[in-house]
Amino acid sequence: MAMSVQVDTLIKNSCSATGESPHWDETTETLLYVDIENGSLHRWSAATGIDEKYTFDTLCCFAKPCRKGGYIVALDKSICHFDWDTKMLTTLQTVDEGKETHINDGKCDASGKLWFGTMGVEKEQVKVEENMGTLYSLELDGTVRKHKEGVSISNGLAWTEDNRTMYYIDSIPRKVYGYDFDITTGTMSNERVVVDFGGKETMANLGYPDGMTIDTDGKLWVATFLAGRVVRFDPQTGEEIGAVSLPARLITSCCFGGKNFNELFITCGAFELTEEDKAITPLAGSVFRATGLGVAGKPAAMYLGLVQNH
Repeated sequence: MAMSVQVDTLIKNSCSATGESPHWDETTETLLYVDIENGSLHRWSAATGIDEKYTFDTLCCFAKPCRKGGYIVALDKSICHFDWDTKMLTTLQTVDEGKETHINDGKCDASGKLWFGTMGVEKEQVKVEENMGTLYSLELDGTVRKHKEGVSISNGLAWTEDNRTMYYIDSIPRKVYGYDFDITTGTMSNERVVVDFGGKETMANLGYPDGMTIDTDGKLWVATFLAGRVVRFDPQTGEEIGAVSLPARLITSCCFGGKNFNELFITCGAFELTEEDKAITPLAGSVFRATGLGVAGKPAAMYLGLVQNH
């Protein structure tokens, strides 16, 4: 990994709660991201530098572009379609009814299905009722399919270039899991741990694994919540092989983007920070951009499925 890494503050203090789920939309050259507890969906334009925002009346967990226009947004426990221009919101599916959970991270696979998971409600930072969450997919016909239960904080997702391996994070056990993946049937099997964040002795350096992306070399970039870094791991060995240090602690997620997909966009939170914390990390809640990484990612998939008429 090249050592000429540079970190810029791209959008200063744009999130006062939890900045999350960055997604580079190559067709519009915009960065989508959310501020979860504030219910805000942000859209930053590389051409103008303008950061637009729309705020819903509930948690906004992620947004992904739709082939048929507009965005798929996750609001609390519902997957919805949102038209930015008309502000029309249509609920497509609701999950985990009767459970004290909400949707967290999500991402589309190469077939255009949307994978997303739920988590127990966070009573305080990284303290949830464990094993309450589930990993789901929104299929191309608009139905929801359940893949894995007993998840505590459903988080980062990534797939290899050949679509034969899927990676998935549950933050509480502090592990990145690998699965054999069948893109045709949309099934995951043969769960194993590919990166183990270890015990308490590694907390200061690694924190909790959060959002994740993958580069064209097949290496994983994992946001370390509480540890102020995005760490590059080799999923074959589980070893740390690079890192980007950031001027904030609550690093939540990252994605590759920019014209050549060699810029890493990084989100972070400012949720429940004390005044002392804010004094130490005044850029908490900003969006950062790392360049000079010596590697690139690939375009993120969009949702290719049906969206109900609205």
